[in-house]
Amino acid sequence: MKPFMDRDFLLYTETAKRLFHEIAEPMPIIDYHCHLSPKEIAEDRHFSNITELWLGGDHYKWRLMRSFGVAERYITGDATDREKFQKWAETLSLAIGNPLYHWSHLELQRYFGYDGVLNGETAETVWNHCNEQLQKPSFSARNLILRSNVKVVCTTDDPADSLEWHRAIRDSGFACKVLPGFRPDKALAIEKPDWNAYLKTLSTRAKRPIDSFRALTETLEVRALVFDALGCRVSDHGLAAVPCTHAGADEIEAIFRKKTDGQPLSSSEIAAFQTALLSFLGRLYHRLGWVMQLHFGVLRDNAKRVYRALGADAGIDSIGDGVSMASLAGFLNLLDETNELPKTILYSLNPNDNTALVSVMGAFQSEPRGKLQLGSAWWFNDHKTGMQKQLSDLAAGGHLATFVGMLTDSRSFLSYTRHEYFRRILCDLLGAWVEAGEYPNDKDALSRIVRGIAFENASVYFDF
Repeated sequence: MKPFMDRDFLLYTETAKRLFHEIAEPMPIIDYHCHLSPKEIAEDRHFSNITELWLGGDHYKWRLMRSFGVAERYITGDATDREKFQKWAETLSLAIGNPLYHWSHLELQRYFGYDGVLNGETAETVWNHCNEQLQKPSFSARNLILRSNVKVVCTTDDPADSLEWHRAIRDSGFACKVLPGFRPDKALAIEKPDWNAYLKTLSTRAKRPIDSFRALTETLEVRALVFDALGCRVSDHGLAAVPCTHAGADEIEAIFRKKTDGQPLSSSEIAAFQTALLSFLGRLYHRLGWVMQLHFGVLRDNAKRVYRALGADAGIDSIGDGVSMASLAGFLNLLDETNELPKTILYSLNPNDNTALVSVMGAFQSEPRGKLQLGSAWWFNDHKTGMQKQLSDLAAGGHLATFVGMLTDSRSFLSYTRHEYFRRILCDLLGAWVEAGEYPNDKDALSRIVRGIAFENASVYFDF
């Protein structure tokens, strides 16, 4: 019987152990998509206790606690931080098979030096131990990033954001690059009732009127150039579906006016507007040399009672239907026809899309190497089985060695152990193929593959 989460955790062959310990483990981290707060990094936030650091805003943990029947008072309510931590410890103790069990214990091991098990009985000991550690300077937001060997962090920022905290980080000389990520979801969401209000916010930030579709595109380009000047290399889009509905320029302007006049839009008008704006942005990203990230396949805010009480990102989202491959291919072709398709990463929350996505990507691959990427196992898929499936599906239908690897997609400064978790799973998969005789024990080639996926591919791909 293997010991619990020992040095060779998730490594089941000698080749896997060698690949991880000698090659993957010491590699730096590029976190090219996350939801860390630039303000907290700029101010080098210190956390008062482990609940504040661990449970505040972490809807992954909230979902698991609800699944265990924990009352909302102990999740997002008015219970004390100590009471919330106790309920989390009791929930985690029986969460066999859930990645949060592994992530939480990796964080306790790597950051707090605690090698025991967290449960209801040990909660008091762990609470006191962690809170004592948190008083040290090494547990500030910036120091947690540096201790994690992170070289680049890309946050997620609206075009209307002031970016003041990014400027403050840059001017402070922080050793890790913290770069903005361009996320214009609100500009695309013309179906939302607050879209007109958002245009006013964007207009105020850019100090220019937005009274037409053309003015909207010009304003977004102005804001993109501000992001670019601060080192932005990535955009990101959370899409209900990938649009591909063609319409002429006059029709798009008419749709814009109809919305700003307060009239309802049809589904075809919404799709036409979103196709026009997203294709404009794709061409802009191509000119700027940015990477375009497309996230889709999410069903959001399912439990309306919880949404009314807590708002978005409350742990009430789920995997949605698969994306239309015809629409996706059509949209990519719009940009490819004029040779303006930017480097693109495709993420579907529905793992059944993987094989089809890899095949669509293959139709548009060209220079640079790995131009189109299958995004890492995301959200409900970033567990052992999901990562193995994503890696295997990419290898079977594409070129695994060009993969840009893991990201955190997290709001937590302790989430960098997810890169270790991913690297262990990667090395175990490769090691199993080698020891089964499916790939030669070519140490140089294997080293290049592991180094690339762990760090080097992302460095080149995003041009950091």
